[in-house]
Amino acid sequence: MIRKLFGTDGVRGRANTHPMTAEMALKLGAAAGRFFRRDGGSAHRVVIGKDTRLSGYMLENALTAGLTSTGMNVLLLGPVPTPAVGFLTRSMRADVGVMISASHNPHQDNGIKFFGPDGFKLSDEAEAEIEAIVAGEIQLAQAQNIGRARRIEDGRGRYQEFVKTTFPAGVRLDGLKVVIDCANGAAYKAAPEVLWELGATVVPVGVSPNGTNINDRCGSTHTQTAAEAVVAHGADVGICLDGDADRVMILDQTGRVADGDQIMALMASRWAEEGKLRGGALVATVMSNLGLERFLTGRGIGLERTAVGDRYVVERMRAGGFNLGGEQSGHIVMTDYATTGDGLIAGLQFLSEMARTGNPASALVQQFDTVPQMLKNVRFAAGKAPLEHASVKAVIAANTARIEGKGRILIRKSGTEPLIRVMAECEDEGMLHQVVDEIVGAVEAVV
Repeated sequence: MIRKLFGTDGVRGRANTHPMTAEMALKLGAAAGRFFRRDGGSAHRVVIGKDTRLSGYMLENALTAGLTSTGMNVLLLGPVPTPAVGFLTRSMRADVGVMISASHNPHQDNGIKFFGPDGFKLSDEAEAEIEAIVAGEIQLAQAQNIGRARRIEDGRGRYQEFVKTTFPAGVRLDGLKVVIDCANGAAYKAAPEVLWELGATVVPVGVSPNGTNINDRCGSTHTQTAAEAVVAHGADVGICLDGDADRVMILDQTGRVADGDQIMALMASRWAEEGKLRGGALVATVMSNLGLERFLTGRGIGLERTAVGDRYVVERMRAGGFNLGGEQSGHIVMTDYATTGDGLIAGLQFLSEMARTGNPASALVQQFDTVPQMLKNVRFAAGKAPLEHASVKAVIAANTARIEGKGRILIRKSGTEPLIRVMAECEDEGMLHQVVDEIVGAVEAVV
């Protein structure tokens, strides 16, 4: 079944523009309600969380209307991280979880992500079935079977208590000064409170959401703000989350950044030493740096690569019995603890390693030397297919042959934005820049 609404991480788009309209959210809610009520019965429930985007109010109400119209009882969590929705869906015995968020995107965008009763994101097949229901005639509930909606006041608190259980028992963060950048997003209350309760001196950044400043010059996609705070406050470490807190970047005391590859390298090597790394391998995407692969190989650890998207990482982890995976962009998935990427839990794992070893963050953020890598994005108009142009294909083919044996090229259409992503790796930085620039130029010429 072909999906048209769903991308690599739910349904995404510009707020009040198809498909991110109240009308479509209502239809998606009704379709999801019908999909998860196929077995009939009663007492079906769904939990809905959101980040801090202004459009979240509109989409939350529309989804609630759609879900209750098919007999689902809706539990509204308010602003919580995406991993909290996965956790609470399972914890509260819900049939489905919904997160309203466009993750690291600007406030103008929004998205809708669905979780199954096990707390994991839905499969491609399930999303395609929901799309098919949207396109057809949705069967509504009888008047006496319409669902109810209620607010859950302590959903965030439940998640926070769970997060603390993933930190080593008896260990505290006393004497550690931590900058936590919440990107004016979903974790703006949860993350600082967890760190404070564990004993850290907390310097909060990006904790004043106003509906339009999510991810705006802050968070995991703009680490400069947190880096300046780390230096200014003499902090020991910085933790940068994105708008829905399923991604993380770590900063050392000088402001140097560790991306997802470096964090995964640290955790994989530690877990392997402790005999905790199931399957003897890490799962990462094709975007992860060649340096990570070399680092793991040198320690006898395998690397399983997947398509881009944390959902595909999780699917491979579940299929192969692996318990650690993620993306260079900062999704760190630890299925011993969570069903999806959790930036706060990953940050705590880094802090626990600082506490265990007594090492400063600067000794931990650089686990391996990266192979020079370059990524450029080209925005294109909806409905266009620039990668299908003969001129673009010719330039890609020529540069692929040119770099063969010296590096690699990865070109793909983003699953969450109208972007063509051009990435290459090569030890020869001059060649790297030429290859990427030529391909980008060819794409720009046709868009």
